Amino acid sequence: MTQKEALDLLKLGHNVFLTGPAGSGKTYLLNQYIKYLKTNGIPVGITASTGIASTHMGGTTIHSWAGIGIKDMMHEKDIEDLFKRQYLRNRFKNTKVLIIDEISMLHAHRLDMVDLVCRTFKRNSLPFGGLQVIMCGDFFQLPPVTKREKSEPTSRHSRVREDDSRVKSDFVTESNIWKGMQLQVCYLDEQHRQDDRAFLRVLNDIRNSDVTEMTVEYLSERLDRDTKGYTKPTRLFTHNADVDAINQKHLDELDGESQEFLMNWRGSFGLTEVLKKSCLAPQTLVLKKGAQVMFVKNNYEVGYVNGTLGEVINFDKDGFPVVRTFDGAEITVTRASWEVKEEEKELAAIAQLPLRLAWAITVHKSQGMSLDAAEVDLSRSFIPGMGYVALSRVRSLQGLKLMGMNQMALQVNQEVAEMDREFIRQSNEGVLYLHSLDQEKILQKQIDFLQYLKS
Repeated sequence: MTQKEALDLLKLGHNVFLTGPAGSGKTYLLNQYIKYLKTNGIPVGITASTGIASTHMGGTTIHSWAGIGIKDMMHEKDIEDLFKRQYLRNRFKNTKVLIIDEISMLHAHRLDMVDLVCRTFKRNSLPFGGLQVIMCGDFFQLPPVTKREKSEPTSRHSRVREDDSRVKSDFVTESNIWKGMQLQVCYLDEQHRQDDRAFLRVLNDIRNSDVTEMTVEYLSERLDRDTKGYTKPTRLFTHNADVDAINQKHLDELDGESQEFLMNWRGSFGLTEVLKKSCLAPQTLVLKKGAQVMFVKNNYEVGYVNGTLGEVINFDKDGFPVVRTFDGAEITVTRASWEVKEEEKELAAIAQLPLRLAWAITVHKSQGMSLDAAEVDLSRSFIPGMGYVALSRVRSLQGLKLMGMNQMALQVNQEVAEMDREFIRQSNEGVLYLHSLDQEKILQKQIDFLQYLKS
């Protein structure tokens, strides 16, 4: 499905699951629909399953937006307490459309909790109280893993043996509400990150569980091969300990005086703690001239995005670092903020330079980034999908230096692969439905839905 077709379906008022491979433009399309809604005066709840993902669209976490916090279940008293909060009553009264980005990282039982809260506040028994709901994400991305003590009871969705304290994340597709939403699946199949045909074939082979000798041969050609045009690619590792050790080692080897930048925060203690944990910028950032860094926030006006690489070449008169990106731009980096807002009122905020040391980074933290060049070590991959996530961060094979891979690195979760095939089938049905309508009828239906939202 093209972005135009998906946007047409969104404007028709369907509940939508927007998905597709890494780099297919999902977040871009969401921002297009958000702009359309705001231009027409439609109140929209902009959320994501994680704090860092929500900042890409100027929103907040779904946990904060719905008032559920970190609870694992909602009791009647919890609902009563929520209903006493005037700002929540105002929010649900005004909101007409709810967007949840990175839905693959939200547990099934929490989606059901959000549905319950929406129905209660909207006093409407329809799914999510009658809101149009757009969920966006790719289940091939690495889901969060919830750890529980062996003695702690698990939810009915958690698939775990009694002798194993590791809990596999429960996908939202297992929630009670998923099937009742009558979702239109929009599977974007255009590619906007990789324009390397051979590399696209590699990624699609892994994603489709169709790894061949040719797939392995393409990757083998990148073993210990330097990246073209990038002498210092970011190194991706599967374990935190490797990343921390490498970054500290390289920083210590640099001559010159170090500069320390401390994160500032204000507002609600609980919300600032959530922001600090989800933000990729560290609470204490130590830099030296020559340090390799990565931007961890989007700022198109200044000229960087989440994943832009560069090197600290100097510090200005105010002590802020001057970073030369790998495409030659020089940017003086000042503090950026990450906020949680409530109807334009700031509830919490943190401020830090939008940078982190980038000689190395974990595969998990690389999610959502587009890297010009990366040195990837997949020799210790420990869960299916890890290799796909790491490789799909890079724009081309020439930008990839592969340090090693094990058998797990080329595997994906088979449950996810099966779901993905079904999503493609449903998306193709949506395209056929859309093409069965003439343009005049589509436009009229979109106008009718817009008037409904305004009523």
